[in-house]
Amino acid sequence: MKYYAVAEIEITDRSWVSAYVQNVTKLVEQFGGRYLARTSRMEKLEGERPNPQVFLIVEWPSEEAAKAFYTSDAYKPYLQSRKQGSKGEFVLVPGEDINKMAQMAD
Repeated sequence: MKYYAVAEIEITDRSWVSAYVQNVTKLVEQFGGRYLARTSRMEKLEGERPNPQVFLIVEWPSEEAAKAFYTSDAYKPYLQSRKQGSKGEFVLVPGEDINKMAQMAD
């Protein structure tokens, strides 16, 4: 089953961003992930929360691949710099329909 890393990020210190994007993009791909969205452009259709500065979706081939990336030694310094220079939410979501009504991508 595919998994999706979904993040809402508010950047508080931009000093980490360039190195993170340049290096983490390659790491994500090495662990089997692919970016579906990494953008600051979004249109709110409903809800009360303000839009984040950056919205991110990464597709992973499995939960194991996503967690292997997230806990890898190669990602650790970039994770630390992102946490120090931003705030936000970062969740891992299974590609499933709990109601079993929709056809989900494999």
